Amino acid sequence: MFYALNDSTTQHLNKITLIDTKPKISIIIRCLNEGKHIGRLLTGIMRQTVEEVEIIVVDSGSRDDTLRIADRFPTKIIHIKPEDFSFGYALNVGCAAATGDVLLFASAHVYPVYDDWLELMLRPFADEKVGLVYGKQQGDERTRFSEHRIFAKWFPDESVADQKHPFCNNANCAVRRSLWQENPYDETLTGLEDLAWAKQLLENGHKIAYQAEAAIVHVHEETWASVHNRYRREAIAFRLINKQESFNFLTFLKLLSKNIRQDLRQARHEKVLLRKAGEIIRFRFNQYYGTYRGFKQSYLLDNAVRERFYYPEGYVKEQKKSTREERRIDYERDV
Repeated sequence: MFYALNDSTTQHLNKITLIDTKPKISIIIRCLNEGKHIGRLLTGIMRQTVEEVEIIVVDSGSRDDTLRIADRFPTKIIHIKPEDFSFGYALNVGCAAATGDVLLFASAHVYPVYDDWLELMLRPFADEKVGLVYGKQQGDERTRFSEHRIFAKWFPDESVADQKHPFCNNANCAVRRSLWQENPYDETLTGLEDLAWAKQLLENGHKIAYQAEAAIVHVHEETWASVHNRYRREAIAFRLINKQESFNFLTFLKLLSKNIRQDLRQARHEKVLLRKAGEIIRFRFNQYYGTYRGFKQSYLLDNAVRERFYYPEGYVKEQKKSTREERRIDYERDV
């Protein structure tokens, strides 16, 4: 879907300085064939209360209209070869081109919920010890039931100023540029480059902050094979980061049955069991079988992160109803 620039967005765009002043924040977007989504993300960036921003798009060979859409916004587009791509490499290329003091990473298939997203992501950096801030992620009507459960567990409603474990996610994450210069992302990993970097950050005495109000919607419109491959790829990286961990077939069966059981209970609680049961079983199977295969082909960094990734908790708390509607971005007026 293409998002045109209306008058209000154009006026806001004209305020943004890309070259004349050093931006507070550089936004780095990795993409490949994201024409359906990237326009909404860029529109959301145009609506932010933070105006001195730099937008860098790192494209690894898009063949759809991704670049045509990105070129309608004040972006710097960098091309990398598809065969050179890794998540860490694409990030490092974008970071090297950035000039902001803070580097914010956003997946091309996310979009901010509120117009103060960037402002909130920047706020914890007032503490000089904070080296990384990551924000809330949530789904929308396209998100599968089990993934809503994952988002609710990984990204709770309460912010944390000094998180003691290295969980984070580069779909909505910001780091100090000076710290990236000291320690670029690992270009050899098949995923989880964010967790490997965060682990090193903590070991070096810096802080991680979680900003619950800095929310984005993360759109996953994947085939079942893509779900399987995502978790397989991340498991390969997981094993490389922490070589002593294991994930055997018995673990696969235990976690599969436990998570399916918990999801079905939650679906019954929400009165959508008949409609969602098949989807739940297929999603969890691809998640855990992909993880099992990834371990065989090569968990995570510590118990706190392992709990965050894999183990279910009972009913998911009902998400707090937002009291920030005045800050919500209205995307419909840009369609």
